Amino acid sequence: MRKMLMACILLCAGILLKSCTGGAGSDPKTTLTAFIEALGKKDLDGARKLATADSKSMIDMIEMGMNMAKGKESHDMEKFDRSKMEFGDALIQGDKATVPVKDKSSGEVTNFTLKKESGFWKVAFDKSSMMEMGMDKMKQKDPGAMDSLSNKLDELKNLNTDSIKEIMQNGMKSLDSVKAILKEHTK
Repeated sequence: MRKMLMACILLCAGILLKSCTGGAGSDPKTTLTAFIEALGKKDLDGARKLATADSKSMIDMIEMGMNMAKGKESHDMEKFDRSKMEFGDALIQGDKATVPVKDKSSGEVTNFTLKKESGFWKVAFDKSSMMEMGMDKMKQKDPGAMDSLSNKLDELKNLNTDSIKEIMQNGMKSLDSVKAILKEHTK
């Protein structure tokens, strides 16, 4: 009887604990929703708890911006208004998940990445993940832009730096000549 009573107490405590935390960390969609709500409320400590360890510097930057804007009207955090978002289902691949979030007014979709840390889902809000999200947005708006950017980067890699140096030196010599001519005419 005692064992059954103890098991019942433990079960109830577990259910109560899960309902208090809202299940954040237990699945990617719930974690991301809680993270967005925390950012929307400017609860950066709450957001930090739901983000990966690598995300600390990005959240610190947000906090610094908020501190600098104190006393001034700022609408930056309005982009984290959960009521303006539609959360899709998580695509889980091992210890990484992607949750699509649609902006209800523009229809734009942003894919948020989450990672498992210590057995809990955490939002990857680090520089690398943010860059990945930006690249995805570019692909959505102009699918050919990435190919064009890639081609330009390849051109830069193949650029002969010695020829650029020579062109720069010739340009400097020409400027020196122009300076000398101007100097003579202004005497």
